[in-house]
Amino acid sequence: MTALPEMMTAIEISMPGEPDVLRPSLRPVPQPAEGEVLIKVAASGVNRPDLLQRQGHYPVPPGASDIPGLEVAGTVVSLGFGAHRLAVGDKVCALVAGGGYAEYCTVPAVQCLPVPTGLSFEEAAGLPETFFTVWSNLVDRAHFAAGKTVLIHGGTSGIGTTAIQLVKAMGGRAFATAGSADKVQACERLGAERGIDYRTEDFVQVVKELTHGHGVDIVLDMVGGDYVQRNIQAAAVDGIIVNIAFLKGAKVEIDLNLVMRKRLTLTGSTLRPRPPAEKGIIADALRAHVWPLLDAGTVKPVLFKTFPLAHADEAHRLMESSAHIGKIVLVA
Repeated sequence: MTALPEMMTAIEISMPGEPDVLRPSLRPVPQPAEGEVLIKVAASGVNRPDLLQRQGHYPVPPGASDIPGLEVAGTVVSLGFGAHRLAVGDKVCALVAGGGYAEYCTVPAVQCLPVPTGLSFEEAAGLPETFFTVWSNLVDRAHFAAGKTVLIHGGTSGIGTTAIQLVKAMGGRAFATAGSADKVQACERLGAERGIDYRTEDFVQVVKELTHGHGVDIVLDMVGGDYVQRNIQAAAVDGIIVNIAFLKGAKVEIDLNLVMRKRLTLTGSTLRPRPPAEKGIIADALRAHVWPLLDAGTVKPVLFKTFPLAHADEAHRLMESSAHIGKIVLVA
C-alpha cells in the first residue's frame, strides 16, 4: 500500500457566517481509532445540517470532527484495531458525524456500506445521510409497511427524493409537496402518485381528496412551523407524524383535541448524536432491505450537481437557493 501523507486538504468553518467563511486549510490526516477505518474520500455529500453548522446553529457532538460533512464515499486505506468486515481497498460509502469535507476521513466501520453496483463515488456519496435518515424515521419510527399512504414534504430534497422512491419500491403510496411545477413533475417521475405545489395548492385538501377523506397514514416533515397543525389535519386516524427538521420554526401551537380524537403519534428524531452501535443497526437494515434495490437500479440516487472540494462555498449557496432537485456533492 502506498504510504499515506501526513497532511490533507480540508474545509474549515473559519467563523460562523455566510458561505464564504468556508476555507480550504491543511490538517493532519486523521488516524483510525479502535473499530474505525480511514477512508480516502473521493466525494462527500452536502446537507442542510452542514449549513446550520456553518451558521453556528448546530454544535458539533462531543468527540466529532469540527470539519463539516456527514457522508462520504471513497476507498478504505487503513484499518483501526477491531474494524471487522472491511479490508484495505474496499469501495464504500459511509455516514460520519463530521469530517466529510476533507481528503481523508475516519468513520466507525459499522457505519460503512459498499458502493452499490454501477454507481460512481459521486452518486454513492449522496446515499448515507438521506437513506439512514429516511429508513430510521419512515420504518423504525413510523412503522411503514406496504399499503401505507405517506405525505413527504420537501419532495425534491435529498431526503424527499429518497423517501418517494423507497415508499414506491416498498409498496406504499407517496404524495409529495414541492415549490414549483417543475419540481412537482420531478416528484411524480420519481414515483409520487401526486406532487403538490405548496405555493398554489392546499396539501391538506389534496391528500384528503386522494384518500377519500381518510387522510394519510404517515407524514414525513422537515418544515415544521405552521405545517405541524396542517399535518395533524392531513393525518388519518392512528396516523404518525415524524418531524426530522424545522425549516419554518421549531416552536408551534397545536390542537391537542384533534391529536387525541385521531389517536395520532407525534414523533421525531436526530441522527448525528446517536452512538455508532445504533447507526450500525440502521446500516445492517439498509444492507438487507435497501441495498439490493440500489444494486438492481430499482432505487437510484438523484445527483443534481457536483463541485470541487475547494468550492464548498458555491455548493452551500446552491443549497440555500433551493434550486436543486436531489443531492449536491463535493468532489475531493
